[in-house]
Amino acid sequence: MRAVIFIIIIAVLVVLAGLGTGYIDINQIRGAQAPQIAATHNGVTAKGGQAPAFEVETGSVKVGTQQKTVNMPTLEVQKPAGNEAAPVTNNAM
Repeated sequence: MRAVIFIIIIAVLVVLAGLGTGYIDINQIRGAQAPQIAATHNGVTAKGGQAPAFEVETGSVKVGTQQKTVNMPTLEVQKPAGNEAAPVTNNAM
């Protein structure tokens, strides 16, 4: 149950991020209408009604490759000339 709630939260956050950045644009093009309900001696009947319609536009991402020349820095390590440490021994005196 926790996993389902977590997935729903992530999906809502992704949609909100898409709307906030302009990647997703949602426009309502047709409004909703409630059905007409009538109660008679035969029962309850519903007529008409209309679901809303939306137009959704999303951005696009294009992925490609290019040949580029990149200058890489060089690294040279030089040991100090006369600054060598004395060898270490474990002889106790």
